[in-house]
Amino acid sequence: MAHTISRRAKISLAVLGFLLAIPALALIVLLNYDWNRARPWLGSRASEALQRPVELRGNLSLTWQKQALPPQARSWRDHIPWPHLVARDVHVGNPAGLPAGDTAAAQTLAFSLSPFALLGRKIAIPELRFDQPQLALLRQADGKNNWTLPKRPPSAWRMELDRVVFTRGTIKLDDAQQNIAATAHVDTLDNDPRYGVQWTLAGKWNKQDISGKGKTGAMLALRDTSLPFPIQADAKVGLVSVAAQGTLTNPAQLAAIDLQLKVAGASAARLYALTGLLLPETPPFTTAGRLSGHLAEGASQWTYEKFTGRVGDSDIAGTLSFQQRQPRGLLTGAVHSRLLQFTDLGPLIGADSNARKEERGVAAVQPAGKLLPVETFKTERWTAIDADVSFHAERIVRTKELPLSKLQTEFHLKDGVLRLTPLNFEFAGGQVASKATLDGSSGEAVAATLDANARHIKLKQLLPKLPELKQATIGEINADAKLTAKGNSVAAMLAHSNGELKTLVNDGTVSKLLLEQMGLNIGNIVLTKLFGDKPVHLNCLAGDFGVRDGLAQTRYFIADTEDATVRINGTVNLASEKIDLTLKPESKGLRIISLRAPIYVRGSLKQPDVDIDKGVIALRAGGALALGAIAAPVAALAPLISAGGEGDNQCAALLAAARAKPQAPPPGKMQR
Repeated sequence: MAHTISRRAKISLAVLGFLLAIPALALIVLLNYDWNRARPWLGSRASEALQRPVELRGNLSLTWQKQALPPQARSWRDHIPWPHLVARDVHVGNPAGLPAGDTAAAQTLAFSLSPFALLGRKIAIPELRFDQPQLALLRQADGKNNWTLPKRPPSAWRMELDRVVFTRGTIKLDDAQQNIAATAHVDTLDNDPRYGVQWTLAGKWNKQDISGKGKTGAMLALRDTSLPFPIQADAKVGLVSVAAQGTLTNPAQLAAIDLQLKVAGASAARLYALTGLLLPETPPFTTAGRLSGHLAEGASQWTYEKFTGRVGDSDIAGTLSFQQRQPRGLLTGAVHSRLLQFTDLGPLIGADSNARKEERGVAAVQPAGKLLPVETFKTERWTAIDADVSFHAERIVRTKELPLSKLQTEFHLKDGVLRLTPLNFEFAGGQVASKATLDGSSGEAVAATLDANARHIKLKQLLPKLPELKQATIGEINADAKLTAKGNSVAAMLAHSNGELKTLVNDGTVSKLLLEQMGLNIGNIVLTKLFGDKPVHLNCLAGDFGVRDGLAQTRYFIADTEDATVRINGTVNLASEKIDLTLKPESKGLRIISLRAPIYVRGSLKQPDVDIDKGVIALRAGGALALGAIAAPVAALAPLISAGGEGDNQCAALLAAARAKPQAPPPGKMQR
């Protein structure tokens, strides 16, 4: 019996010794094996898996190391050395169909491998380290690129990568689709508690210069999604500069971004190339706020919240959100302004100077002799995004004394059709209510409609500090405008506009100084020629224009004062920007018998001529609303110079007669 037990013990010990000898022998072989002999085989297997050439040109070695983990994060397994593979001079080439060259290269590629995870068909790599990596990212015009890896069939094996560490290196991007050719140089930082890597950037994007610098963490935590990856960047792309500081969470999935973001540029429209967001043309702007993003395939969401800033001389603040969806993304939000400078609205329709156009990055296309803006709308972008954004301005300033306030509008862009509903504001004790539609869905000419009315605008509130108006009896302005138009610019739309414009003023006072303050230079000249420099009391003023294919024709236009009744007839050609109006004063007394001579207003909108009894006087108006004083169609669109009220009995009789018998065009009417 003892002999049997002894024999069994010997057999068990032999088996145990054999089992222990196998891993020991394997360990000895692994430690002493020349792994460089395996480089061709490993390169071939990697090439097959990645479907592109992989070469291990340098030394390949295997060591056994314990993992560098804090004591509280270690388990009993972490006290056992793990195999640590180090490959030097590694090159990964471009896939077939692209020019020969490397997609990536590294002086050293190193990682550890958990031996216990292999028992569960899992390749567990706690840390993948790249020393002096070189990335050359390439995308052709047809979309073929070298960074998309091939899809592999399902496998029983899975890989887990905890973190990636990289040191000094270079990243190049050559993207024919986005017209980007840029290079980033990466270097390590020492003794920085937050950042481990610094970088610089230079290159071109759509023929615009790119430059930048910044810092990031040295380690990407791919599995610990709660560990943020720090980011700091200052960059400039063409006429736009960006400064950001914050964190990226879960870099493997780009799950969330949280940044304090500052953006400045020559125009908000220049952000389209960077973001794909359709924003209007503006003067130079700057904003600062918090940008947060939650990224998901096909359903990303971004929010630029509680931002503040300036656009030109106007302040802005608000929150904007963008939601990725099909067939296009949706921009929503609310923006408000305490003080909006009227001149800052000019770039919206291209009504700024050629010098200003060049500053905001568009061609200086406005001809010297043309007043109406010819800058074309970029309607091809209108179908890139939908939008529901509200805008509110407490006060609008054109001059120090013009009382505009409480602008309220909502931008609704859907399927390339932009609706401004409503487009309202308060002005001089009255209200201007309007709505407009701009249909750019065709990608070519914009089809526009405008329906506007102004009610109870108090003339006395226009210039409350004007001395000669303090004691005057001041009436109200009322106006209506209905227009349709089609074109790819403001000038083109007005040249093909149709509709009608009506203005009425009762019991008002007009002076040269009033017109000067409002910028109505033609009216200023006409008023001086008719009545001199004194304030003139209006019993009433009424105008009715019909507009057909860009030609505005007076149906009736009458101004009745204490000294004379002035009848105006003629045309304003919005296509050629030519004026042909005749003013026929009828004196009410011998003291102004000279007022019987007709006055002719001709020439162009930008440089009109005023003739009195065939005496030609060359004038240079230069105002943005040259027709304001004579209630031409452009002026009728602006509530500053609209008119209203029925007036006294005499005015009512004049208006009734004018309506019953519309005026005929003057002799020698301008031809289109």
